[in-house]
Amino acid sequence: MILVLLGTQNNSFHRLLEEIDNLIQNGTIKEQVIVQAGYTKYETPNMKQFDLIDSEELEKLLNQARIVITHGGVGSIISSIKKGKKVIAVPRLHEFGEHVNDHQKQIVELFKEKGYIIGALDVKDLKKAISKVEKFEPVKFQQNNEKMLKLISDFIDSV
Repeated sequence: MILVLLGTQNNSFHRLLEEIDNLIQNGTIKEQVIVQAGYTKYETPNMKQFDLIDSEELEKLLNQARIVITHGGVGSIISSIKKGKKVIAVPRLHEFGEHVNDHQKQIVELFKEKGYIIGALDVKDLKKAISKVEKFEPVKFQQNNEKMLKLISDFIDSV
């Protein structure tokens, strides 16, 4: 099962769900897709969608997921890599009105550089990212609050 996490902020990410739907229709994605869509409204029979999922149910779905496809939110990425999941992150982009700036692009690049995730900086890169997921071995997340705070702090300082 593939779990798609679009966060809980009041931002739509229609482009990502449209691309996932295309990949289901062309046979690239062959397994069940469950979406926590947040404020994104996208109608399709190809994915099981929820606006928001309570934390207990989300925990169960994360445990069951083979792959997590997420927006570039730190919370969604960290909750997934803490569980050792193969994560593909696609940032929301300012140019499409998906966020107030492009900080998610920088977050995705940072986690990709560290080896935690596969980054797809554009939705059109999602097919290639999915093709890499089988051989991808993510760096194991170590619960080290100081290290993670430094990583995030360094990112903020660089923006």
